[in-house]
Amino acid sequence: MKKDCRPRTPREKYGEELRIRRIAAGMTQEALSERVVCSPTLISHMEAGRRLPKPDDAQRIDQALGTDGFFVRWLEDLESKYADYFAAAAELEKQAKLIQQFALSLVPGVLQTDDYARAVFAAYRPNHTPEELDDEVVTRTQRARILDGPLKPVVWTLLDESVLRRRVGGPQVMAEQLHKIADLAEAGRLRLHVLPYGVGAHGLMESYLTLMSFEDSAPVAYVEGFLTGNLMDDPALVAASQTAYALALSDALSQQESLALVRAAAEEHAHGQ
Repeated sequence: MKKDCRPRTPREKYGEELRIRRIAAGMTQEALSERVVCSPTLISHMEAGRRLPKPDDAQRIDQALGTDGFFVRWLEDLESKYADYFAAAAELEKQAKLIQQFALSLVPGVLQTDDYARAVFAAYRPNHTPEELDDEVVTRTQRARILDGPLKPVVWTLLDESVLRRRVGGPQVMAEQLHKIADLAEAGRLRLHVLPYGVGAHGLMESYLTLMSFEDSAPVAYVEGFLTGNLMDDPALVAASQTAYALALSDALSQQESLALVRAAAEEHAHGQ
């Protein structure tokens, strides 16, 4: 088997140190999780570098392992460029082998064009400056690199039809955005499905949802609302999320029908219809 020679991320180094210190203390993941008041799965994700503890959790880790504030201090050096509620999900996104995302009202961030992303940020920032928007756009569109890397995940994208119809940034911006999504699907970079209005109620109509699966760890689910997000690793909640996704996907159009609808919507925007 070929050895993985890629550089470890700071989070992976943090997780490896946590594993080493835990073993040295003679503790299992289950035992440490009881002291930290979290699930063993969360400890597993921390040690794999996929999750960082919250400050209170890091403090309890130091207390449990007798590490005199070591993990609290190191945590301060691992600040993310993403909002706190999304930072862990952003790291997991880069590690996932399979991403299944559903969007209810806007294009998922990893698929957004620069102009579309700028319009989204400007809509809820009344006192924004061009420089602030530029920084936000760069941060968001850099996430798209996961689609091109050597370890790129399999990506399923399920869109409510409202995503295609809401004109974000103007007709040309929307046309460009929808053509980009269709191009990615036709190039084999994502599996695309659309839930048409005619379906009516469906299993995911209440929330944005992303499911992520990994080679050597348990899957997670991430839901997001305005200025808030929840990353779930509880097996029961993840299973319920997977079921809801499967139910919604079963009501969606086929990939070919979805592509045709996305292309048609793009042309309607382009012609100002």
